[in-house]
Amino acid sequence: MANGVWHTGYGIEINLSLPDLGHPYRPDLLREITASVSERDPQLLECLAHHDKRECLSESGGKSPWMFIRRGRVGGRRPLIASHLPITHKATPEESAQHKATKERVVATAGRYGLDADAEVPVANRRSVSDAVVTGPAGLRVGWEIQYHHLSPSSVHRRSVNAVENGITPLWVAKDRMASLIDRAPWARVDDMPWRDIADGKEMVIRGGYRHLEVWRCVASSERHCLVSEGAGHCGAIHADWFVPALCLPERKPVLIEDLVLRSATGESVPVYVPGRGSGRAGRHMWVSAADRALWEEIVDEKTPLPTAPADEDDDVITFAEQEIDRSCRAGEDGWFASDARPLRDLAQPTGGFTLPRLPPQRPGDATRITPVERAAASAALGCPPWELGLCAGCRQMMRRYGLNAAMYCNVCRAALNGR
Repeated sequence: MANGVWHTGYGIEINLSLPDLGHPYRPDLLREITASVSERDPQLLECLAHHDKRECLSESGGKSPWMFIRRGRVGGRRPLIASHLPITHKATPEESAQHKATKERVVATAGRYGLDADAEVPVANRRSVSDAVVTGPAGLRVGWEIQYHHLSPSSVHRRSVNAVENGITPLWVAKDRMASLIDRAPWARVDDMPWRDIADGKEMVIRGGYRHLEVWRCVASSERHCLVSEGAGHCGAIHADWFVPALCLPERKPVLIEDLVLRSATGESVPVYVPGRGSGRAGRHMWVSAADRALWEEIVDEKTPLPTAPADEDDDVITFAEQEIDRSCRAGEDGWFASDARPLRDLAQPTGGFTLPRLPPQRPGDATRITPVERAAASAALGCPPWELGLCAGCRQMMRRYGLNAAMYCNVCRAALNGR
């Protein structure tokens, strides 16, 4: 892995293993060399071996002597690595066929639903092109980005921000659970299917990227574990968290790609960003129902917009080993190594959720102390409309007090009374 590169603009040698890159008086140098190749001179960075007129392995391996900078992965470290640019980037024939079939399926699906859809749509400033743009009846535009080969996180972010700035909601499609686009922008993952199956209309399930909100009261009778207590304890609070359809209780029907084409364009399904809550992740992007997002925003009492700047995750922080520059050409080592595989990014586990503290005991006449947020969460957790909520005559906790099948005491108090 190359840890050095020649800067053709400044005529300097850059040591990527040093925090100041070997040039303390150039504070913007890191930003300049890590910029997207599309935003700078492709021949700005050169292989040191090629610059020194020594053997450059890229010349016989389908690569160019010009380079780009990426973050590598060596054990738990994230060093900067100089990699050779391909002479031309071409997806494999299978990837190209899958890409084309998926794009055509999205456009055809939109047409069957009476939605406007176009393929290969340039955004207003023509800096990027969406594979397909589907327009809903209210003018909502969703830009489908079919990405079946590796793309750098910075490119995902740049293209997503570009889409949003031009009134398009990005929707990235991946087939790999390790795809770097996952949780960098609104996304969906499908199976790695032969292109003929995609073109023939075989069921195409959204395996990741779509979730449902579940809210529950953390009591002994709950089927779910407590989010805050260790072991099998129950805290009595109300929890809310996001689950993939297969892990919902009861299990939800899987979402198909046709469902997402329609729902995303009509606004029935919307993107949401849930910031990390102490798990070491920057946060989760997901598609959810509009009703679930509204309830979540009411429960957490905030609206978190989609990030407009990339948030560094803990495992993305650059590591500087402060080594001597290796001037050998490392063109054959540009790829990912089996021992340093990309991490699994599509995780089916819950997000960490949100917990409302257990309501304090209430006295008669204190109902005004229950906040709208607590009332909304209790309504969702107990499965009843807000007007059927009331306080248990025993412990004064929120319960279903009015309406059909209502009671004066909660299950815990009834069990204690029956045990006397």
